[in-house]
Amino acid sequence: MKWRNRRSSQNIEDIRGSHQPRRAGKKTGGLMAIVITLGAMYFGVDPKLVLGIVDGLSAQAPSAQQTNYRPSAKQQQLGQFVGVVLADTEDTWNALFQQQGLRYKEPKLVMFTDKVRSACGHAEAAMGPFYCPGDHKIYIDLGFYQQLKERHNAPGDFAQAYVIAHEVGHHVQTLLGISTKVHQAQQGLSKAQANQLSVKLELQADCFAGLWANHTEKAKQILEQGDIEEALTAASAIGDDRLQTQARGYASPESFTHGTSQQRVKWFKKGFTEGSIQSCNTFS
Repeated sequence: MKWRNRRSSQNIEDIRGSHQPRRAGKKTGGLMAIVITLGAMYFGVDPKLVLGIVDGLSAQAPSAQQTNYRPSAKQQQLGQFVGVVLADTEDTWNALFQQQGLRYKEPKLVMFTDKVRSACGHAEAAMGPFYCPGDHKIYIDLGFYQQLKERHNAPGDFAQAYVIAHEVGHHVQTLLGISTKVHQAQQGLSKAQANQLSVKLELQADCFAGLWANHTEKAKQILEQGDIEEALTAASAIGDDRLQTQARGYASPESFTHGTSQQRVKWFKKGFTEGSIQSCNTFS
């Protein structure tokens, strides 16, 4: 991916190396519990491990305590890469929202180490990258990219960019009111039926990631040979069927929340090929 010497987003909060102490409070429930659970299941982490450490939604986060952290040259470069990818998503979605007569509110992206406190509660890096609608922020421990390469066999900078674009896709869903409608529709449904709606929500975020790749390539010619394959490999690697089979030897379709490997690849490709918001209607 051609990313060097391009604009970096100003919406980056780099708190890597900071220590954020926990603060006791009300446990997460309702919508935010669903959000945190989905984030945990995104990469095969037991949601109970995450929900067990999540604090209150409304408690004010304590101030981060600075440590003697000094990013290496590799870590600095990775942070710069994330800033460029986020800037590309801003350019894409600002233009698309403007075409619809809407205003795009750019999300913040928080780079942290080990654990972080958000408006959705206290979370560990083990749950993977996640988007919190409570503060319109994306959270990522960049050490996750090493896991993506080693645990999921999905290396490459465009695979890393796909992860960010997917989380930005959830931000877009929040701004458009899609996430709220889905969570409202899930109330009163069986767990299996609610999971089906979660799958559609996640597949749409994959499609939005493909849409971002389409528009950024047209505007800036960023793609290099093998980039799209990297994204497709990452999408396939984190399908519910593959993650569950890896974890316990079999898959339970009724418990899927993000879609199969085949579905995730299909919807990313659809967004990349067609490049319109309308093409990403996974609910039809």
